[in-house]
Amino acid sequence: MINNKKMGQTGPRFIIYLLGLLVMSLGIVLLIVADLGATPWDVLHVGLYYQLGLSIGTWSIIVGIFVLAVAAIIGKEMPKAGAYLNMILIGIFIDLYLLLPFMTTPETIWGKFIMFACGLLINCYGMGLYISARLGTGPRDSLMMALTSRTGWKVAYIRSSMEIIVLVIGWQLGGPVFWGTIVLSLATGPIVGVALPQCQRFTNKLLARMKERKVSIAS
Repeated sequence: MINNKKMGQTGPRFIIYLLGLLVMSLGIVLLIVADLGATPWDVLHVGLYYQLGLSIGTWSIIVGIFVLAVAAIIGKEMPKAGAYLNMILIGIFIDLYLLLPFMTTPETIWGKFIMFACGLLINCYGMGLYISARLGTGPRDSLMMALTSRTGWKVAYIRSSMEIIVLVIGWQLGGPVFWGTIVLSLATGPIVGVALPQCQRFTNKLLARMKERKVSIAS
């Protein structure tokens, strides 16, 4: 793991991290507003809400804490502070996006489909961008990366397996499932598998240029 302090790039990495969370949150909201099916994790949160009460946001945090604990056991290391920050910021960003007056469900099925497709791509690339900052992944992504490191399997396989398992549990609990949920379960893994290395290359090049520029100015 790169030592960000020694590189003197904690600030730039944090900006990339926040930008990634903002992009990912926008994707999540677009998927919700498109009204073609909740994400597998949201199906789980809503299902738990139906069965046990509390709020959907509260269950998101509780599930996140549990997932972080499992990731820590599998990865044999404590999650970074960014993982906990992720849980808080994602919720805030989602609420802020939902307050936008133009964030409404399209009236036509084609409009919903376009919003859904955009949400899926934006969500996956936002995920890849914030992970590329290497300041700690969120609960679900921490588990994904821990399993990938431990098993050697591809990110796409790990992510898809996680989404399907969570979807089945959420569905059994009575969470909302529509055809878009199935698409998200099957497509998120492969898209993240493509987006993550692309975002990592972008981040590495950007940080390298910033470092060179800093050295040039200093000399």
